[in-house]
Amino acid sequence: MSAGAAPPRTIRFDDVWKSFGDKAVLCGMSLEIRPGEVMCIIGTSGVGKSVAIKLLIGLLRADRGEIRWGDLRLDSMSEPEMIPVRKRIGMVFQNATLFDSLSLAENVALPLRVHKGMRMREALAEARTRLDQVGMAEFAGRRPAELSDGMRKRAAIARTLTLDPEVVLFDEPTTGLDPVSARRIDRLIAKLSDDVGVTSIVVSHDLTTIFTIADRIAFLYQGRVHVCGTPAELRSSVDPVVQQFITGQSSGEMETPGF
Repeated sequence: MSAGAAPPRTIRFDDVWKSFGDKAVLCGMSLEIRPGEVMCIIGTSGVGKSVAIKLLIGLLRADRGEIRWGDLRLDSMSEPEMIPVRKRIGMVFQNATLFDSLSLAENVALPLRVHKGMRMREALAEARTRLDQVGMAEFAGRRPAELSDGMRKRAAIARTLTLDPEVVLFDEPTTGLDPVSARRIDRLIAKLSDDVGVTSIVVSHDLTTIFTIADRIAFLYQGRVHVCGTPAELRSSVDPVVQQFITGQSSGEMETPGF
């Protein structure tokens, strides 16, 4: 940890509720995420996985409960108060959200220009360093449209890393990727945790990703964390709901309306 840096911070969801109209999505979700770990959040479509990480950075607001990051209570922060938090908690969206009119280097340099006030030359030099970090330095001058989905996603990760986040949120990072590209993203996420100490929260349906990179897995069911444990613990679980998700063999217990 560099001089002056904040100590590692634990993330806590405590009895968090979130509804959209009359549809309850999170119904008392509680979860602790330790500093530096890779936490995978899994569950069926619509169970609230992406909602949880959007609540963490204030893109959505909880109806009830508390969300804390160290001594900061995030759920009660105003929009201006969330701005510095979002510089420390980065998010890589399912779609890479790069600007097609800019080169990869210019895309990655953008947050450095906006948030750190760097001059263009300095920002581009830093951007190339970050692209090299994700194995994309040779494509710095390319436009996003010229590259594959996997390459664009790696560039989006490089852009997120420019502000040296403590936490990175990944929303379905391997969706739509071929197996080779998906495994490359997996290795990159694991490397961020192992080499840099970044806390990673990964929302995914990709079982290969989940069981390859996770330190722990939180399984959401009916709006709560049904099980949280290591990959080995989930694989060996005799819970029928967990086994149904892992094996894809329906027992009829998970088909709950609204989740």
